[in-house]
Amino acid sequence: MAGLSLLDKLMLPIARVHARGVFRRVVRDTRDIVNVQNRVLLDKVRANSDSAYGRDFGFQHIRSYADFVRQVPVTIYEDLAPYVARVRQGELSAMFGSRQRVLMFAMSSGSTAEPKYVPVTEKFLKNYRRGWNAFGVRAVSDHPGTFLRHIVQVSSPMDEQNAPSGIPCGAITGIMAATQKRLVRKYYVAPFCVAYIADASARYYTIMRLALAKDVAFMITANPATQLKLARTVDSAADRIIRDIHDGTLDPALPITNEIRDQLKPRLKPDPAVARRLEHIHNRTGRLLPKDYWNLGFLANWTGGTMGLYLRQFSEYFGDTPVRDIGLLASEGRMSIPITDGTPAGVLDVGANFFEFIPIEEIDRPNPTVLRAHQVQVGSEYEILLTTDAGFYRYRIGDVVQVVGFLGPTPLIEFLHKGANTSSLTGEKLTERQVVLAFEQARQATGCETVTFLLAPHWADPPYYVLHIDSHCPTELAEHMDRSLRRVNIEYDSKRETQRLGPVRANQLPEGYLTRLQVELSARYRASNEQYKAQYLYCKPGDDAELPVVGKRSTSAC
Repeated sequence: MAGLSLLDKLMLPIARVHARGVFRRVVRDTRDIVNVQNRVLLDKVRANSDSAYGRDFGFQHIRSYADFVRQVPVTIYEDLAPYVARVRQGELSAMFGSRQRVLMFAMSSGSTAEPKYVPVTEKFLKNYRRGWNAFGVRAVSDHPGTFLRHIVQVSSPMDEQNAPSGIPCGAITGIMAATQKRLVRKYYVAPFCVAYIADASARYYTIMRLALAKDVAFMITANPATQLKLARTVDSAADRIIRDIHDGTLDPALPITNEIRDQLKPRLKPDPAVARRLEHIHNRTGRLLPKDYWNLGFLANWTGGTMGLYLRQFSEYFGDTPVRDIGLLASEGRMSIPITDGTPAGVLDVGANFFEFIPIEEIDRPNPTVLRAHQVQVGSEYEILLTTDAGFYRYRIGDVVQVVGFLGPTPLIEFLHKGANTSSLTGEKLTERQVVLAFEQARQATGCETVTFLLAPHWADPPYYVLHIDSHCPTELAEHMDRSLRRVNIEYDSKRETQRLGPVRANQLPEGYLTRLQVELSARYRASNEQYKAQYLYCKPGDDAELPVVGKRSTSAC
């Protein structure tokens, strides 16, 4: 505590009491799930009962969950998009009651080329932060020695674009970082301006240049691929980064604007002692790895679904450092709060949002069974529905979870995968509709005549997609497909730009192979061909294992 200012020393006891109180409230909520969820639901309905959406769906008549089900249908983003568009134009009353303010729109990939815009209200942000605070308090408490030490975190800009009303649109991590308490923010190794470094490699280098000179307690990123990218950046640029630390510089060859460099200058103090220590490690081991230069208490990132595949590589860089999943959360809201290491499971955040569940076997039915949180069963899989302060009600976010246990009467859920016809190797959430749209654009650009294709995810370092096509298609089709996917899916573009996804590769099959395969599958899985829907996107690595590798799988050049 020697490095704390007098003000920080005075505020620290208050901050501790507040933080512990947040986690105690989360635990208390889990003990009374039915009443807490009833209260959360009615609070969200009443707050927006005089909005256009509230009037359209009779919010004034809702006094119970039964009323809610009767008045409000299960929705997808396309149902909400017209209301969101009105809010983006400045008509807040389209979705929100009086005295509410939209701080920003969190952007995420939609099912088509148009991104989703999630209105972030003050109450939404408060609940989102509440979940993060509860997560952080529990994680730090479980790992002694991590309190009041530095944190490696990665944020993205909250103002990548502006809505017609002037409200910023971007990443929710941006507003979280910008509005974080000063006492916490001072332990972030990377100031907020680093998020505005456009080049991904330069951004990773800058974060680690700042972090290596600090006593880092833990690293927290949503994607485990980012943890590995940060560690590999140091390992591959050891001489440069040691020299920068010794001299108090930031490699002038990096594509970083002068404005950002000026903001970083106060943090770039020469530190020959740290440089010598790092150089000694490098000379002794031949590597420069976090397990050797830091005393990490834990790592925090997603571990569920395909994200767990990255964990196989963690020991090389991080040794036996424990990993705490950050929970099931998205731009639309937080769903779970993990409370133990080594599992993607977390307790449902019942005090922040209202939850419903559709059994996995019914997600394609027009009128599926919908269960409340206290009605789910251990071992069963469900698609989760959200009702939040973003103005989304009974919203199908598309996440499939499994109930793995209970904390009192509140379920512990584990993310399994996105819903049907969606693939997400590293958070890109590609939908089949986007894939078909991107292929049509690529087909037109290259003059390819085929309309039969298949896109399949492949696990590698980094992972990538394979475009299975007929042999007479142009070889550059994969390159154009990759470009089209970047245009139609902002998350795919982000993962490609930050090198967490590799470019699309082509596998040219014998002419007519895929057509014959679709005929075979229609006969195998459906009673009649008319009922069979051709599949253009496989969702899990290995789903295309039976397809022959005929043509060389060429890598696109972009």
